[in-house]
Amino acid sequence: MQAAEHHVYILECRDGSYYTGYTTDLVQRLRMHERGKGAKYTRGRGPFRVVYHEVFDKKTDAMRMEYEIKQWTRKEKEMFLADKEGGMS
Repeated sequence: MQAAEHHVYILECRDGSYYTGYTTDLVQRLRMHERGKGAKYTRGRGPFRVVYHEVFDKKTDAMRMEYEIKQWTRKEKEMFLADKEGGMS
């Protein structure tokens, strides 16, 4: 049996706001957001752009990261995303 992957992601909504979420199936979850069936917050805020995505082996690690990000201010999220973008090649 294959171990589940645990995804934490940040979406940038059409209005420029950020939504942070957790899922075990990112493709399916993004489809749900686009159809308006995802989180209540994202309804009517699409289209979306994935600005951060990370995979964790353990659900507890992913949930901890999701919670941490949700506690950040917008400015902290922007700094985190800028740092991640700068580190990608």
